[in-house]
Amino acid sequence: MDLQLASFITAGILIVIGLYGTFFVDNVIKKIIALSALGNGVNLTLIAIGYTGGIVPIKAQEMELALFSMSASYPLPQALVLTNIVIEASMLAIMLGLSIVFYKKYKTLKSSELLKDD
Repeated sequence: MDLQLASFITAGILIVIGLYGTFFVDNVIKKIIALSALGNGVNLTLIAIGYTGGIVPIKAQEMELALFSMSASYPLPQALVLTNIVIEASMLAIMLGLSIVFYKKYKTLKSSELLKDD
């Protein structure tokens, strides 16, 4: 099996798990974990799209420019994933902080209880 195909299959599984957990699980912490899995699946998809089987996109001094441009991987998906990891870490911290506030106020983390009108 090709490495790129295995990455796409794994990314698809992560995305499906993330979507299932986001829509069908009642616990807020489990929803946060599912959103994290969804984001990791998207990151893996971007990396798999940018993988061409080439070398790291850093040009050595002794390498010819024509050879480098033909064999280097595309660096844009790597930059997008790095940015997305930073954004995900920030969002994860905010969501976990909000879940602590919800638990202190409502004494539960069930989303059906949190969204109930009083």
